[in-house]
Amino acid sequence: MEPQREWLEKDYYAVLGVQKTSTAKEISKSYRTLARKYHPDTNAGDEKAEERFKEISAAYEVIGDESTRKKYDEFRRLGGGGFGGYSPRPGEGPDLGDLSDLLGGLFGGRGGSRGFGGFGPMPGMDLQARLTLTFEEAVSGVTKSVRLSSDALRGPMEVNVRIPPGVSNGQRIRVPGKGAPSEAGGDAGDLLVTISIESHSVFERDGANLLVTIPVTFPEAVLGADIKVPTVSGSTVTVRIPPGTPSGKVLRIRGRGVQSSSSTGDLLVTVTVHVPAELSTTERELVERLAEVTESAPRGIEV
Repeated sequence: MEPQREWLEKDYYAVLGVQKTSTAKEISKSYRTLARKYHPDTNAGDEKAEERFKEISAAYEVIGDESTRKKYDEFRRLGGGGFGGYSPRPGEGPDLGDLSDLLGGLFGGRGGSRGFGGFGPMPGMDLQARLTLTFEEAVSGVTKSVRLSSDALRGPMEVNVRIPPGVSNGQRIRVPGKGAPSEAGGDAGDLLVTISIESHSVFERDGANLLVTIPVTFPEAVLGADIKVPTVSGSTVTVRIPPGTPSGKVLRIRGRGVQSSSSTGDLLVTVTVHVPAELSTTERELVERLAEVTESAPRGIEV
């Protein structure tokens, strides 16, 4: 949807659950509350929550900035007459001279007859791109180059895109002013970059938490042990395996998950007891001896 039409059709105040008279602080507070609620990190696989998060983010990009908010308010106030489906009675509509000046100012132009509704220059088109990140890049954040090629451009171009830490798979990053140039002398459009994240051989992600499975020996599980667990940054962290730890037990290492501007996750370590397929003679003798002194099988049922 073109920016002008989107501004006319979408009530960003309603999207954020605030009033048109709300202060910047109130708008920011409402945005943070909604962003935490619908953030993809806390709603993994929920497409409706992801779309809601994108809608919230788009609204805040406009009315969260005082300068853009003023332009948005004026544009909707004057643009509603004859653009949003409302047809004013004679003498009720906005003065067309004022509207021409406003639209020229809103979209960075010099005025004239080639732009939106014949008044002022239109901004350039928004462009779409897709960027694939490694698992580590998505967790830590990175700046990547995107090559653009579109009929709306004067030629191929590269744009550096800063990816914030903790970006989610399918999330859309908006890069203002890096879209197509305006044919009428207005502002350039924006670049919308959709993120794809590669899988990892060791780690998985559940929202802001990182998941890893670590095998331990039977003696380690029974007697307890200190083991080293890898982190996504490449370092290790020492974890205490309590005596009598069963296979499938999940241990939580706080603060070692995905860190973003809104949250910090944990590293969840699932312990599995390794059962060797082959035993040495000594190992077999010891296991047989253990079987002899073990009182009963802990199945909890009678057969």
